[in-house]
Amino acid sequence: MEEFLQVGVITSTHGVRGEVKVFPTTDDVKRFKKLKEVLLDTGRGKLALEIEGVKFFKQMVILKFKGIDTLDDVAKYRQAGLYVTRENAVKLGRDEYFIADLIGVDIFDEEEQQIGVLVDVMETGANDVYVIRRTDGGELLLPAIKQCVLDVDVQQRRMKVHLLKGL
Repeated sequence: MEEFLQVGVITSTHGVRGEVKVFPTTDDVKRFKKLKEVLLDTGRGKLALEIEGVKFFKQMVILKFKGIDTLDDVAKYRQAGLYVTRENAVKLGRDEYFIADLIGVDIFDEEEQQIGVLVDVMETGANDVYVIRRTDGGELLLPAIKQCVLDVDVQQRRMKVHLLKGL
C-alpha cells in the first residue's frame, strides 16, 4: 500500500504573496480546512509544508504555505503533487477504501477464478465503477455495489466479485 496519499496538484500561482491554486484529488475538498501540513513532491523528494491559509474558489483550493511569501518562491512548484501521510488521511468508514489501495488488486469470481486486475476507478454520480483489465486482455466495467463486490482484502491485494448477468 502507498505510504503517501495524494490530496491535490498545484496548478498555478495565485496573486503575488506566494499562494497557489490547487486542483483537489480528494473526495472531500473541505478536508483542506483541517490539514495543518502537506508533503510537496519536488521531484527529488517530499518537502513538508505547513499550511498557513486556505480559501476556496470554484472547484479549486487556494493555499498559502508558511515561509513561502512571494510569487518567485512558489512558481517552481507548478504541477507538483501534494500528499499526506496515512496518519493524516481521512478516516474511512466501513467498506470504504482509498483508490490508491485498490489499483492493482487481483479480481476473482465466486469460484476463485481470476478475472483480471483493477486498473482504474471511475467516479460517477450514483456509485463508483471499477475498470478491470481482464486476463484475456479485454476490459470489464464493474459497478462498485454490494451486489457485485463481495469481499475486498487490500492487505492481500484481492477482491472477490459477483458478475451480474450481462457483464
